[in-house]
Amino acid sequence: MESHEHAIREKAEIMVDHFHAQVISLRKIGGQARAMVVTGGIERAIQYFHAFKDYLKERKSPYAPIVAFSGEHEYGGKKVTDATLNGFPGSQIPDKVRQDPYRFLIVADKYQTGYDEPLLHTMYVDKALSGIKAVQTLSRLNRAHPQKHDTFILDFHNDSETIQKSFEPYYRTTILSDETDPNKLHDLKSDLDGCQVYSRTQIDNLVGLYLNGADRDKLDPILDACVATYNADLDEDGQVDFKGKAKAFVRTYGFLASILPYSNADWEKLSIFLNFLIPKLPAPKEEDLSRGILEAIDMDSYRVEVKTSLKIGLADQDAEIGPVPTSGGGRKPEPELDQLSNIIKAFNDQFGNIEWKDGDKISKVIAEEIPAKVAADAAYQNAMKNNDKKTARIEHDAALQRVMVDLLSDHTELFKQFSDNPSFKKWVGDTIFGVTYQQQAEHSATGAGQGR
Repeated sequence: MESHEHAIREKAEIMVDHFHAQVISLRKIGGQARAMVVTGGIERAIQYFHAFKDYLKERKSPYAPIVAFSGEHEYGGKKVTDATLNGFPGSQIPDKVRQDPYRFLIVADKYQTGYDEPLLHTMYVDKALSGIKAVQTLSRLNRAHPQKHDTFILDFHNDSETIQKSFEPYYRTTILSDETDPNKLHDLKSDLDGCQVYSRTQIDNLVGLYLNGADRDKLDPILDACVATYNADLDEDGQVDFKGKAKAFVRTYGFLASILPYSNADWEKLSIFLNFLIPKLPAPKEEDLSRGILEAIDMDSYRVEVKTSLKIGLADQDAEIGPVPTSGGGRKPEPELDQLSNIIKAFNDQFGNIEWKDGDKISKVIAEEIPAKVAADAAYQNAMKNNDKKTARIEHDAALQRVMVDLLSDHTELFKQFSDNPSFKKWVGDTIFGVTYQQQAEHSATGAGQGR
């Protein structure tokens, strides 16, 4: 039944319509997104190829499919290959996929493993997948791209339990709980509205300002008023409940909106509003359970004991040290121009295609202003001096978050990318940590040398 021409055509229409409405229209990967169609065999792949061509033509769509399979196959009374159907050699498929008009790659046991294409955003699965094959196939979408913030899979064949069991052996935690119930959004919104932390007017005002490009200092007064209500009117249990449900609404709506044709403006507005409000909601104060522990310890019982004995071997040879330094003082180090230029080059290479209002200014802020402020953070400085690199990175990330929040009023656009774009956030974090931690290491080495 699944191989019948009618069934193939029905599913092909769903895939094509979804791709145009939820991928192209939403400009996934900056409008460059591609899709892979995973089929159960060569016959099915060829059927889909023709169904896609026919329906795309009927839609007057500018896009076209590519089919990929190995060897020759008899179809319609004659021998065909993917090269004869596509009109170009199979070796050119990876390059052609990146070029318009090609947006769909229809495969039959080909390109399901070892294929690295960052522009792949969406996968349509019409084939039984399980075990390592499921992990390998679905992971084709995992290749990073500066403008790739999410991925999507529409599965016509497998259930969530099968996919979950396939991934569990290769991951720390369960990734799927069950199918998502769209009706939960009604319940969540009703519960959130009932808390009266916000009003309809506040939502409309904030969303209107945000969509018109207002700076963050115009948005904060609205959010701060809601936070004040949250603190004053809700007890600890109520705060935990509200915040948890707010996160659940944003997460669920973001997922369902990518597959269901919602036209509910109120849900979209609430999602935008909560994305701004949630980070500002304080966590409930927790009792310090460690208080009094030190007083309860019997320090008279403290003792030193031998744990191990070892010898430290020194090289049997002459050594040379320098004289005691006779000069002192110091100065502010000059900026490392090579490092600065490398940061700006990396920024332009990876994120220059984002439509920044002032890309040059943003790159300079990342290369100069942010590292200086993060490096000056007391907690981070203490961690670099007294802890290992892993602990220092934790304090660095906390310091970076504080610095980014402080920059909100002047650089809303930068903060939005930092908050919404995981690849940009990771690059900024790695870059700033690399610069600041290296500077501290060099400073410590210089201090140790002078100490001799």
